[in-house]
Amino acid sequence: MTVLIAPDSFKGTYTAGEVADAVACGVESSGGTAIRLPVADGGEGTLDVLTVPLGLRPVTTRSRNPWGSPCRPTYGLSDDGTAVIEIAAASGITTPHDGPRDPVTATTYGTGMLVADAARRGARRIVVAAGGSATTDGGTGAIAAIEAGGGLRGASVTVLTDVTTRYVDAARVFGPQKGADAGAVQLLTRQLEAKARALPRDPSSVDATGAAGGFSGGMWARYGAELRSGAEYILDVIGFDTLAAGASAIVVGEGRLDGQTKAGKIISAVLARAGASPVYAVVGSVGDDLGDYRSRFADVIVATDAVAMHEAGRAIAARLMTGSGRPASG
Repeated sequence: MTVLIAPDSFKGTYTAGEVADAVACGVESSGGTAIRLPVADGGEGTLDVLTVPLGLRPVTTRSRNPWGSPCRPTYGLSDDGTAVIEIAAASGITTPHDGPRDPVTATTYGTGMLVADAARRGARRIVVAAGGSATTDGGTGAIAAIEAGGGLRGASVTVLTDVTTRYVDAARVFGPQKGADAGAVQLLTRQLEAKARALPRDPSSVDATGAAGGFSGGMWARYGAELRSGAEYILDVIGFDTLAAGASAIVVGEGRLDGQTKAGKIISAVLARAGASPVYAVVGSVGDDLGDYRSRFADVIVATDAVAMHEAGRAIAARLMTGSGRPASG
């Protein structure tokens, strides 16, 4: 009996790797075989998840945070020329900053510096995970930094996203969670409209161009960046389908299972590719808006710490081995 354990991070508390290990130890304590396969959807934890499969080594370099202060973020670079950059590393909403965190002036310039740095170091394929940004600058800050840093030097760009929001809608959809009030949202929207007209291609009617406050749209318009579902890209890279085909069950996880889970998140991608394998969810909490989506799972178990995650793994393995039905929900 083999259980494939493929959780996302519990944001702010446990990394995907920590969740996978806790659940796996529980499975193994019941005599099962556990395959640890931490995942991400293009946001927090993407670099960690892709480091081993892509053979990435860490590169720490100088950059700027969203408000122009110096910072030293890390990205990954492989010997065969693949770079993986999290936009949250230099342009994130949680990036350290001592001054005002103004959502209107926040810029992706620092992420552009990382892209240019990767290109200078020989990257041929640059993958940017677009989750967790503090910015709504339409990617113009990043474009300015890339051009100032010598351009892409022939490298291709792929932007990973878990949203389908379009360019000029980015402020309305994501601005409030970045601290923008109604007036700031209106101002940022007008700016995005003007930037869309000024870019080499208009991203306004293209799905997913609003990711990271329009960063994805700016990259698409200026550099022809490929826009991909972060969840699908990561599942492809880590060989999910092959591992799932040989599993007796699959365990997914995230900090909160709710109505947003089915909108391009990693769990929805796993469910779509799980085949006949039952899928169990081990999560930090369950939203009231989950509705009938809960029926997609063999069971949903709430586990708020490592001990509870271990117990969840133990219970799932025990029930699978005895064939006695669904584990009790937490």
